[in-house]
Amino acid sequence: HPNSLSLKNAPFGEGHCLIVFPLGDKTLTDRLRARMALRTALDYGIQLLEALSYAHQHRVIHCDVKPDNLILFGNDRLRLSDFGIAKVAQHTIVASGSGTIGYCAPQQVMGKPSFYSDVYSAGLVLYRMLTGHLPEWPFEEPLPGQSRLKKLHPDLVQLVLRSIDVDPRRRFPSCQQMLTALERARPRALRAHTLRRNKKKAEVGASWQAVRSRQFQRQYSKVLETNCTCTACS
Repeated sequence: HPNSLSLKNAPFGEGHCLIVFPLGDKTLTDRLRARMALRTALDYGIQLLEALSYAHQHRVIHCDVKPDNLILFGNDRLRLSDFGIAKVAQHTIVASGSGTIGYCAPQQVMGKPSFYSDVYSAGLVLYRMLTGHLPEWPFEEPLPGQSRLKKLHPDLVQLVLRSIDVDPRRRFPSCQQMLTALERARPRALRAHTLRRNKKKAEVGASWQAVRSRQFQRQYSKVLETNCTCTACS
């Protein structure tokens, strides 16, 4: 799949197998050190879910979805890597609690990985791209960065929170369903974000004095007498 890291070669030499992959520019962890635009975050999220959907269609559970395993190439191409602990889905899976703390679903920690586990991990990756924060387990309300998330379109907010629900039965059954929901929510989220940003710019451009006044009131109204208005500049 174009969003999974491909194997270039696997030669044997001196009793060892050398596995060769294409060399990317950086990991998603590296990219997260700088602010990310909403459009970029949603594009990365869709590419991740496309890779996971393809894996799920072939009954493969990745089990270690995290920014370190998402490699970025030119033209903002994202590729999912490290299927080293992936499992083949059966009716019942009993496995060791392998995975990465912070992105590993609670059920997977208990040795019961499933498609729901990858949905949970992908949801946390998307949450971090959208808010800049990673909630720590066990979750406590309000989640870090939730105020920033709530500024986005309600469909996108509902999608993210559903994917990281503690109860796996309330999550998306697989990444294919999550991908379909994200593709549906993406244009609405981008349109709402653009309208909100343009409105904010218009307000600032129309009355910078009013904006400065509100900033001043928020910062100093509790410690200064600010109930008087300047007759010259308001």
